Amino acid sequence: MNHGLGEFEQLVLLALVRLGAEAYGVAIRDEIEREAGRDVTVGAVYTTLLRLENKGLVASRLGDPTPQRGGRRKKYYRPLAAGKRELAASVNALRRMTRGLTPGLELP
Repeated sequence: MNHGLGEFEQLVLLALVRLGAEAYGVAIRDEIEREAGRDVTVGAVYTTLLRLENKGLVASRLGDPTPQRGGRRKKYYRPLAAGKRELAASVNALRRMTRGLTPGLELP
């Protein structure tokens, strides 16, 4: 099922793919800020992760409690196969749309 991803949903999914098994809220925010050059709040990341999880595109798991976190658990996220398919479809659509544009605007 094609859910159609928004721009920020694409960035969050890309960050999940880049980070692998260590993807959690703050790390995802940091990855987007570093790689996309965009200021992002952790709240926006968690809101988007919940939406992606509700769409069946992302799954989460709780890590072990740690003393550094006051005994609290960190929540880790990963893209599901459906999420990877949606992301690939979005990236491919952008590639098709930029094909033949002025040099510098085309995607590789």
